[in-house]
Amino acid sequence: MTETTNPRDEWNHKLTLAQEMLPLISRLHREHNAATSVYGRLLVGVTDIDIIKAHRYARRIDEKELALDETLPILKELVEMDLGTASIDLGRLAKEYKHSDEQDLRAFLDRELADVIGASSELEARDVVLYGFGRIGRLLARILIAREAMYGGVRLRAVVVRKKGDVDIIKRASLLRRDSIHGPFDGTIVVDEDRDVITANGTEIQVIYSNDPTTVDYTSYGIKDALVVDNTGRWRDDEGLSQHLQAKGAAKVLLTAPGKGEMKNIVFGVNSDDITPQDTIVSAASCTTNGITPVLKVIQDDYGIDHGHVETVHAYTNDQNLVDNFHKGARRGRAAGMNMVLTETGAAKAVSKALPEFAGKLTGNAIRVPTPDVSMAVLNLDLEQEVDKDEVNTFLRRVSTHSNLRQQIDYINSPEVVSTDLLGTTHASVVDGLATIASGNHLVLYVWYDNEYGYSHQVVRVVEDIAGVRPRVFPERKDPAEIQ
Repeated sequence: MTETTNPRDEWNHKLTLAQEMLPLISRLHREHNAATSVYGRLLVGVTDIDIIKAHRYARRIDEKELALDETLPILKELVEMDLGTASIDLGRLAKEYKHSDEQDLRAFLDRELADVIGASSELEARDVVLYGFGRIGRLLARILIAREAMYGGVRLRAVVVRKKGDVDIIKRASLLRRDSIHGPFDGTIVVDEDRDVITANGTEIQVIYSNDPTTVDYTSYGIKDALVVDNTGRWRDDEGLSQHLQAKGAAKVLLTAPGKGEMKNIVFGVNSDDITPQDTIVSAASCTTNGITPVLKVIQDDYGIDHGHVETVHAYTNDQNLVDNFHKGARRGRAAGMNMVLTETGAAKAVSKALPEFAGKLTGNAIRVPTPDVSMAVLNLDLEQEVDKDEVNTFLRRVSTHSNLRQQIDYINSPEVVSTDLLGTTHASVVDGLATIASGNHLVLYVWYDNEYGYSHQVVRVVEDIAGVRPRVFPERKDPAEIQ
């Protein structure tokens, strides 16, 4: 008779190990400014249960859970090493150590982390200003506050809005504190009405009231060389956005909408290397462009795309009407909560701004549906070669876990997943593997994306890139072309 492990004993063993890991994770973060993860699942500010769940997630990569017994020894070594600011994947380190010929764990870690040993754990903070404080602006604030606490590289200093009454700042703070879709703010918020300051988790955010970006003097608030993130959508060309650069203390501008003209439209992870120190105005493109471009890139690179059509099933947005009323856009005046609304999207054409090889290859349309967040893009593609469903799904799954597009592409294969399950994803896109259709050289991919939260994380990645404070990832991730 084979002796079996008691499930309760096994669970308690995991809890014991996870609780031993918690102070080591905190110490590594506190003393070295190094954040740990398991295959991208962050372990900073988590519970013992979160640690166990992160290790269970590893079964998607290795077809079995990652044992906490394998990562705990790594953590014990890491806290004794002279590390600088970094993002360290315990899952990948454990896997690579297991498959290496190295018998000495410390020697293995010394080799794998050589570039960050002895490096600085301090990042020079870059001032960030949010121009606008709507749906995307408030999510950006939440993420920037959390990123400052994690690494210290970006510092949200101010938001600029038009004043709407005597209790404006109270209402702004309340909207930051409570969100019907994304839940409550994780922390504390205090309002100083006399100074027009909102303090969130110890970060003082100056509220500046202005109707004209050229007249704002950021230096009077101690803000210098600021990156201004315009999330109003009011201006989308270089001429309009250049008004921000006339403000004292502003150095660069990032637009959270598709840019017009020759402006660089950046999808982080795809063409973020195109950003140069000389660029003063760039765009983070749209949520849909960020959702589809990474997937299109890896399919193009591996299989080749002759032509494609993108159909977006998109959550309604706050420019639509609650009830039928006039709207300058076709059909968008009809009640958003009652109708599917067929409308246009520029996302298909916008892909070519990030990937020029797609010029003339994609068409697109959009259907706005009665949900407040999480959208889906259906990629209907004619490829240059025949494709097998299982083969392409395996490829995309491995890209989602092993490549340098891991933060942009996620992969699921659950038969019960619906849109609310993807609410709060930090990825730009999530491929639904069970929905994939392949026949000859024809491929249909269903790609989910949180058009608010996932997109906002992409924007923050661009912010950190422009600021030069993106932490290095260890072990280094592979190019999708290297994924087998």
